[in-house]
Amino acid sequence: MSVIPAAGTLPWRRRDGQLQVALVHRPKYDDWSWAKGKLDPGEQPCVAAARETLEETGLTVRVGLPLPTAEYPLLDAVGRPVTKRVHYWAARVTGGSGILEHEIDEVAWLDVKSAHDRLDYARDRRQLLALVRAERDGVLRTWPLVVVRHAKAQPRSRFTGSDDRERPLDAVGREQARAIAPVLEAYGVQRVTTSSSARCVSTVEPYTRAAGLKLRRRDSLSEEGFEHDRAGAAHELERLLEHADPSAICSHGPVLPTLVDLLIGRVAEGHERGGYLTEELHTAADSKLRKGETLVCHLTGRGPEARVVGVERVYN
Repeated sequence: MSVIPAAGTLPWRRRDGQLQVALVHRPKYDDWSWAKGKLDPGEQPCVAAARETLEETGLTVRVGLPLPTAEYPLLDAVGRPVTKRVHYWAARVTGGSGILEHEIDEVAWLDVKSAHDRLDYARDRRQLLALVRAERDGVLRTWPLVVVRHAKAQPRSRFTGSDDRERPLDAVGREQARAIAPVLEAYGVQRVTTSSSARCVSTVEPYTRAAGLKLRRRDSLSEEGFEHDRAGAAHELERLLEHADPSAICSHGPVLPTLVDLLIGRVAEGHERGGYLTEELHTAADSKLRKGETLVCHLTGRGPEARVVGVERVYN
């Protein structure tokens, strides 16, 4: 059976001490559910989740902690059975007009009990319960730290320059860099630090240029700088943990295991999925990530108190 990929969010907020979530009403089906929609060709689920939320609610959101995926059977346009698979995230509103734009005639902010009662489909309650558990455990309010391995570069054997730090991305790498930009946008990245090598700078520059952000270039994150002083790269990551802003850090295969090992040490003790998070990070460190891949770590707290409570891998 073929699968229709889709994505959506549960926007949340606190009002008068109560947790509230936003539901949408679709007049075509006369139902209440979460903002969601199908992926565009080649689109990442996290990007589709943010885009569909904007299109359906008029609200710009920052994608946060992943929530349970929903799968259910339906019939496609010609009556064939298919499975719809919807990836969900918790999300915080960061802007937008709130003007309804797409197939929705009402958005309702409700407390969790009212939302639970109003949802028309039992499958939608799984995401709500997961969000409530995250709130109970103090891990709903997170910030993202995105570790990026630079996109595909021109092979060393073909590079005629004298300084490997100037080796550029190839055509595939430039396309990967363009695809990474909306991923960083979906997670609301506000601070970007990168190796000073051209292939790293070019990987994240499409995003910083479009977002109007300062790009912080660091020799300590380059292969050469790391070989000279391995502590420098870890120091840059620690600085991002101190700021606790939605951030991205871009570097090279030989450097990434050191960065990821530091994050392994920040997995929240006692977290119900701590074993899974640690395993995922170990796997990422061992593989050094693929070129053009992003490792999204969701954290709570800052500085010495920063703890990893969620992990995702996104490959472009």
